[in-house]
Amino acid sequence: MKILLTGATGFIGSALSLRLQRDGHHLTALVRDESRAQALLGEAVRLFSTDLDDAWLDALMEEADAVVNLAGAPVIGRRWTRRYRAVLRASRIDLTERLVASMKRVAHAPAVFVSASAVGYYGDRGAEPVTEETPPGSDFLARLCVDWERAATQASERGVRVAIPRIGVVLGREGGALDRMLPAFRLGLGGPVGSGRQYVSWIHLEDLVEMLATALTDARYAGPFNAVAPAPATFRIFAEALARRLGKPAALRVPGFGLKLLFGEAARVLLTGQRVLPRRALDRGFAFRFPDLPVALADLLDNSAVRIGDADSAPSSDYLRKHPPRYLLETNTRLPLPVDEVFPFFSRPENLGVLTPPKMQFRIEKKPERIEDGALIRYRLRVGGLPLRWTTRIERWRPNDGFVDSQLRGPYRCWWHEHTFEADGNGTLMRDRVWYAPPLGVLGRLAHRLFIADQLRRIFGYRATVMRLRFGTGSSRNPARDEPPASRRPALPIDS
Repeated sequence: MKILLTGATGFIGSALSLRLQRDGHHLTALVRDESRAQALLGEAVRLFSTDLDDAWLDALMEEADAVVNLAGAPVIGRRWTRRYRAVLRASRIDLTERLVASMKRVAHAPAVFVSASAVGYYGDRGAEPVTEETPPGSDFLARLCVDWERAATQASERGVRVAIPRIGVVLGREGGALDRMLPAFRLGLGGPVGSGRQYVSWIHLEDLVEMLATALTDARYAGPFNAVAPAPATFRIFAEALARRLGKPAALRVPGFGLKLLFGEAARVLLTGQRVLPRRALDRGFAFRFPDLPVALADLLDNSAVRIGDADSAPSSDYLRKHPPRYLLETNTRLPLPVDEVFPFFSRPENLGVLTPPKMQFRIEKKPERIEDGALIRYRLRVGGLPLRWTTRIERWRPNDGFVDSQLRGPYRCWWHEHTFEADGNGTLMRDRVWYAPPLGVLGRLAHRLFIADQLRRIFGYRATVMRLRFGTGSSRNPARDEPPASRRPALPIDS
């Protein structure tokens, strides 16, 4: 299908973009910053500015088979001043109304419109089980969601199937709610927010994008459906599960009055909750890969596949003789596609940013016309919040076999990265081996022990997630990642 996306550079949108490319869809994204979007989304997504006029929007709408609308300013992290409330409404409702107006103008409207909403639709519900039939709440966020959904539903007047996922708290690597919580929890300073009795209706990012991809093609997804896992948890249980996974205590409680002082009414998002259940998705046979919190956290926090040890031996090269390595990083990723369908992704420099956590703000400054031996790629990024420039040289380029790149300029004293691709049955085994050394001698070794090694594990763990989204899952390396049996349907704590 030809799919028009909004919100494509966000935490959910960038993951969905990879998932849709796996199915061979052709993607066009409306974005605010085309340079940033290119770095985040790679070369396969066609980009247009959100500032384009109605004639251009209609031209894009005319050719689209489907539209996915994920745009919206962040709800958490800002006080809801009068001005910011207007921003929240405009970024959701105004844009949705504009998309729907275009659908009504064009001669051939898209077949389906997937337009996001949120579980905030239901307001504060305490421990009451909530399904899609539960009426909306009455607070600001609930009214915002009601108006947002009403704007999207108008597309049905044009014969468009409208699917509205009411999205919960999304858990994923290097972004979203979990990423904001982890620094405190890793230091042993995490704990429940407020009373801890409020429910968190969460969903693993990969389950969410699978559900959105399904809604695009499955006509049974019409109207609202709850995009949450079947096992919501109280904030206290959530905090304890996260701390337990990290081997830390969860004794520190974040007081509600402090959040109210900081965020005003916006603190309600954290201090209230909903026990939301995905009844319609389960009724339609959706199989969650991560149905409960321990399984989801095990997947998101496990970087054990990234192994780091001493560099006892290294390949023979002039570079490594001049820049002796101290450590060796190794990781394997199995992908369920043949090598000739996997390797081309790596043949475009534009896709380097897709493999890099967004917070590192990867941007290419200069790239070669083609990747070959001796090619140079210059880019900038942030490491530990510090802006850096990095120059990579391709030492060896062997299509469908592998390639090697080295750092000519950057933060490391040595960086030699070998990528190999091997046929593995009907799939591909992708191996990464990096020989490297931090700068500053003894201080660099101390920094490696304190934070560099952990940072590298997280970066390469993120790369594995990107590959999983883009190409699908290979054989699992732990039971928590196995596909559940099709018959496994979690029981809901509510009368049917």
